[in-house]
Formats: sequence, structure tokens, C-alpha cells
Amino acid sequence: MKSKSVFAGVSVILVGLVLAWLILHQEEESPNGPAEGEAHAGHEEDGKAEERHRRHLIQNGFELEVGLEEGQESSPHFRVFAYEQEQLINPKSTQLAFQLQRPGEAPEFIGFQADGESLRSTQPIAEPHIFRVRVAAEYQGKTYQWKYWQVEGGIELQPGAIAEAGIGIKVAGPAPIKTTVAFPGEIQYNPRQVAHVVPRVEGVVTEVRKFLGDKVKEGEILAVLKSRELADLKSQYLVTLKRLDLAQEIFEREERLWKEKVSAEQDYLVAKKELAEAQVLMEAAAQKLRALDFSKVDLQAMDSETGALFSRYELETPFSGEVVEKHLALGEAVTANAKIYTIADLSTVWGEITVYSKDLNQVRRGQEVTVKATDMALSTEGKVFYMGPLVGQQTRSAKAYVEIPNPQGRWRPGLFITVEVVQEKIKVPVAVTAEAVQTYQNRPVVFVQHGNLFEPRPVVLGRGSGQWVEVRQGLSAGEHYVASNSFVLKSELGKSTATHQH
Repeated sequence: MKSKSVFAGVSVILVGLVLAWLILHQEEESPNGPAEGEAHAGHEEDGKAEERHRRHLIQNGFELEVGLEEGQESSPHFRVFAYEQEQLINPKSTQLAFQLQRPGEAPEFIGFQADGESLRSTQPIAEPHIFRVRVAAEYQGKTYQWKYWQVEGGIELQPGAIAEAGIGIKVAGPAPIKTTVAFPGEIQYNPRQVAHVVPRVEGVVTEVRKFLGDKVKEGEILAVLKSRELADLKSQYLVTLKRLDLAQEIFEREERLWKEKVSAEQDYLVAKKELAEAQVLMEAAAQKLRALDFSKVDLQAMDSETGALFSRYELETPFSGEVVEKHLALGEAVTANAKIYTIADLSTVWGEITVYSKDLNQVRRGQEVTVKATDMALSTEGKVFYMGPLVGQQTRSAKAYVEIPNPQGRWRPGLFITVEVVQEKIKVPVAVTAEAVQTYQNRPVVFVQHGNLFEPRPVVLGRGSGQWVEVRQGLSAGEHYVASNSFVLKSELGKSTATHQH
């Protein structure tokens, strides 16, 4: 009799070892892979003890009804009922073993023993109840296996619903994080590529060739003036030119007569002096015209100009760019210093950063920055190339500058911007996208994927940049999480909470 009891005990141990071996050698499933056999989740609240997340595991007519039993004074235990062809069977005829795999932890083996009409786990199941379950059962010489996720308080979505909601999944892992300090700013012209065009002579506008928004090339004519002042300058030059020619003839004659001892040396010296004076006057008149961009060729051709051309002044663009301001009209009289055109090359612009005195130590030349124009949904990267040495008496701030490429002309001067100056750039071991973080029950959560189940995992956040947020606690590298459209799950979670409130 004693030998039979020992044999029965050894048999139970052997069966338990076989079930454990089967669990260890179950194939790994992908995060979205189906469970082996049929597994249906349910929810019941009646009875002396609450059984949560009841699940039905069915295979070839053999069924396990699995639930978490939690009494008022005891820790949660698994409670399992076994059925054959939908008929409850004696729990002593079934050998059962579970393996729980919690995220980031070692596997945990759970044994069972008969307890009334069911099987009850021999050890309590610690919180949180979030783990992958591998089940192995032996009944009448046959073995059965299942795999499923147990996620308490999670949301279950089928693959089709996941795709329809546009939910994007990523794997948590290392990411570069940039800590930044934000400053206000404004887009300015690149002062190296902007020009205020003035006529430099008085006149009346007779032609207007370029208008606001026109693209211009270096040397193109912007407008034409009729200028009495220019005519006077040309006349003065021609008069001095004729006087120089006459002085040259007289000097050459007096020099020849003096050398032939026909005239006195004094007449030769007077002619030489008058020639030098004529050269000075001619050069002075020429310089006034050169200041108006008259070339040597223009001066040489002046003798042949007609009356209409004599007072004609063509206003040219100093470099290629765009007309961004125009302040003249046909027939208008303009002064020599009137700002009648502004030409700008907007292929690059400057971002002017306002740095208040309390933040001066946080900005320095060479720092990387991100420039954003929120209203225009614009963003670009750059570096601080200049940090002003002066602090304004009224504003108590200094100016820093970043050059911004602007090939499409979207960065318009006058546009208000926010400039994020990078303080630190490091690589953190675990990070998620900024869009992944939601607030639930007044704390940040990330939805972690377990097959078709999504767990709202509380997390402790660290440093963040525009795209990534560091996760210091609550999430391990390699876990799958909802990186985009996580608000859909938050909405579903809110509906679920409202439905189950009593």
C-alpha cells in the first residue's frame, strides 16, 4: 500500500517535470502572434470571491476556464476549472503548470493542486498582473498547450482595428536626446545681402521698370530719371575737358618757343601752371561722374551724346535679388538721398535671438539651435555664429544670430520665431517618441503592446527633446509601445473605465 502511494507521488512529480519541459520548449510568438488553441477572455464579478479576466482555453474538446481569484483577505491566485466536451471533470485527473513571463524579469513557474471542483495555484500571483502566460496541461495521457497575455486594465484590439486606427508600433531603445533652452526671436534680412538704392542725384522719374516682387540681376535698370543736376555735372566735365585740351596746346607751343629761345621762360612756366590746373579741374569733374558709376568708356562717349541723353540717369541694381520695397512713381521728383528701392537676396536670412541678461551664460557662439516658426509650421537647424557683447539699457538683453538657408523664400523677414538652443546632447538607454506619452489618472503613461492587448504603463520621464522623451523607469529596452495615435487607446481606456464604474 505504501509503495503504491510513493509510486503515485513520483508519477505526479514526473508529470509536472514533463509539463515544465513542454512550457520551456514552446515556440516564441511575435508580439502580434495568435495564441495556440482557442483563448476567449471574459469578465465576471459574482460570487464570494472576485475572479478577474476569466479566460477560456479550448483545444480538441478539452477546455480550461482560467481566472484570477481575489478574496478580501487573501492574495490573488489562479483558479482553473477543467472540462471535457463542456462537462466539468475531476480536477485530480488533470495535471497543470503555468509559466509567467513578466516584461524584463525571469520566468516564474506556477504549480496547481486540486481544490474542490477546480485547480488552485499553489502560490499567490503578485501585482501587477501583466505577464505572458504559457499553459501546459495533461489529461488522460494527452498534453495541451496554450499561450496568451494577461494584462490587467488594458485595451484589447484586433489586428484589423489596430491598422484602421493608424496605431504605429515602435521598439523602445536608445535615442539621442537634446536638452534645450527656448528664446524669442525674429527673422531679419541678411545685412550682407540687402541694399537700399538711392539715386544720388536729384531728378524726375521718367521710367519705372521694376516693381515689388520682381526678380532682378546685377546691373539691370530699375528706373530712369531726368536730372538737371546730372546735366550740370556732365557740362562741367566737358568744359574742363575742353579747357584741358586748350591748355595742353598752349603749353606745347610755349615749350617749343622757349626751347627755340623765341619766348621768355616766364611764358613757358605760366603755360605749364595753367595745364596743371586744367588737369586738376578735369579730374575733379570726372570724379563726380565716377561717383555716379560712370565708367571711363561712358566719359569718353559723352561728347557724342544728344540733348535727351545728356540728362538721362539710369538707376541700376547693385546685385541679384528681389525688389522688396519701392517708393517712387512715374513723374515723381526725387531727392539725391531718397530711398526709392530696397533690393534683397533672400536665399539666406538671419534669425535674430533675444537673450535676456539672466540667460547670457547659456548661449555662446557655435551652439546648435533649432529655429521654429509655429504659425507657419516651419523648422530648421543651424548654429549661433555671433553673440553680441552689449546689453541694451532698456531691454536688458543682448542679440545673437543664426544664419538660415532660405531657398524657397518661406522664412520671411519680420516673422516671429522661437529658437531652441541646445545645452546638452546625449544618448539615453530608453526613449519613446513624444507623441507616445499620454496622461492617465494624473500621471504619464505609455501604451505597451502585448499581442493584441495594450497596457497603459505608468512611466517616470526624464529629459526630452522635440521628438524623443527619456524614460527613466517603467519601460525596458526592447518592449513594443504605441508610438503614434496613442490618444485612440487613451480614449478607449476612458470609455472602459466609465463602463465599469459602479
